[in-house]
Amino acid sequence: MSAVLPAPLIVNSAWRRALPAMLGVLVLLLVMYRDTFGAMTAIWSRSDTFAHAFLVPPISAWLIWRQRDALSRLVPRPQPLWLLPLAMLAFGWLLADMAGVNSASQLMVTALLVTSVPAVLGWAVARAILFPLGFLFFMVPIGEFLLPLMMEWTADFTVAALLLSGIPVYREGFQFVIPSGNWSVVEACSGVRYLIASFMVGTLFAYLNYRSLRRRLLFCAFALAVPIVANWLRAYMIVMLGHLSGNQLAVGADHLVYGWVFFGVVITVMFAVGSRWAEADWPAAAPASASSAGAGLGQAPPALAPLWPVTLAALVLALPHVANWQWARQTPPGPVALSMPELRGMSSNGDAPALLPSFKGAAAEAVRSYAAADGVVGVHLAYYRQQRYGAKLVSSDNLLLRSDDRV
Repeated sequence: MSAVLPAPLIVNSAWRRALPAMLGVLVLLLVMYRDTFGAMTAIWSRSDTFAHAFLVPPISAWLIWRQRDALSRLVPRPQPLWLLPLAMLAFGWLLADMAGVNSASQLMVTALLVTSVPAVLGWAVARAILFPLGFLFFMVPIGEFLLPLMMEWTADFTVAALLLSGIPVYREGFQFVIPSGNWSVVEACSGVRYLIASFMVGTLFAYLNYRSLRRRLLFCAFALAVPIVANWLRAYMIVMLGHLSGNQLAVGADHLVYGWVFFGVVITVMFAVGSRWAEADWPAAAPASASSAGAGLGQAPPALAPLWPVTLAALVLALPHVANWQWARQTPPGPVALSMPELRGMSSNGDAPALLPSFKGAAAEAVRSYAAADGVVGVHLAYYRQQRYGAKLVSSDNLLLRSDDRV
């Protein structure tokens, strides 16, 4: 004798197996890749540009919680086909981690986090929470490569606006001089932090207030353009405040405060403009009855999905990390000895050159100055081996010249 189970019982039974499996995969991912996640959180802590990333995981969790009614009407099913992109991302993480490229490894591990959802719960469930999953990519601290370009734009606009205001300007690179004093465009003036924060909150605003894809994309583009222009105006107004006040206002740390206040006003205006075209939520779907659910699922209740794809997903996540661990535990090489050659026609000594690049974490370093009749050349050699976090060549901390180096 057989009986057809009511639909709510079928769904609940499926979720009772799927949720612990998903939780187990997430815990494994966080534990096995804890160094990469730890490197991300360390950047959030020390950089004002990415401090907003602390809000991303709780916001994403809240967005998923908002979809709980829709998710309860879905039957989670592991999909083994998603193991292939999962394996490719895991291998990509391995290569990035061995090469010591933080941004690539952090992108890969975030993509692993997102891709594990359709692999374990199925595409139907992942599609229902596609935006909250995509929102997790705002955790990745990337975007500082825009600094030189945005600093250049800010300097160009500020100088042009000052000239239009009748103030003479002499400019050299990011430094410029006006009759009342000297000004410079540094990293904090680039507007990158405003741009990233505005794009994050603008994307969230578009998702919560619009239903059509076209309006969402338009507002996201608006959220990218507004902070760029607003930062140009902010820089110009700060210079004008200092000039008109005899360098009594907006010349110290207070000009950063003025900048954030101005940015807050701009974001408020941006939201006020965007809310004028807000769309109502989709009407809530009626709860599925047992008969309608049974018709959609077939005459008999669906068999609960096996857990072997989940086990394979766990193995896919673990194997690259095990391979990386095996590589890292190899016997480290002995001390590195670097020597500088003697050059014909030039005298040399062990004195450090007057100007040295700011490179950190090298396995070995050597410096030497070579002198000839027409001048002196300084050589700095840094050798990186067994690279790891905090000791690698490709790093945003390694610079030829720091902006705060007065020498």
